[in-house]
Amino acid sequence: VQLQASGGGSVQAGGSLRLSCAVSTGSFRSYAMGWFRQAPGKEREFVSRISQGGATYYGDSVKGRFTISRDNAENVVYLQMDSLLPEDTALYFCAADSGFNIRRDSSGYAYWGQGTQVTVSS
Repeated sequence: VQLQASGGGSVQAGGSLRLSCAVSTGSFRSYAMGWFRQAPGKEREFVSRISQGGATYYGDSVKGRFTISRDNAENVVYLQMDSLLPEDTALYFCAADSGFNIRRDSSGYAYWGQGTQVTVSS
């Protein structure tokens, strides 16, 4: 399983970005997908998760501003990020989990993409 994240960039506070994660696997539907982020000097932080059935979960810091979705026909998971804040600046990673438990810790995800940088200026 290979993951390729894209869509990062530099925006001003209040702006929007949409991240994409393309997944190369014949069984995309069998994976829950997650987004994590890591800022310099900080631990990796849970951002969002979408289950195999489409249920969504968010970290408290992004709830109401970010939206996760998936396209099972195209093997892609998206993260729509609105009302961006400078504290959203980080390297964003997508990850795949074949389990069904709701996982907010990064250790539960077996496959990871390379990360895409998001920078939000004030």
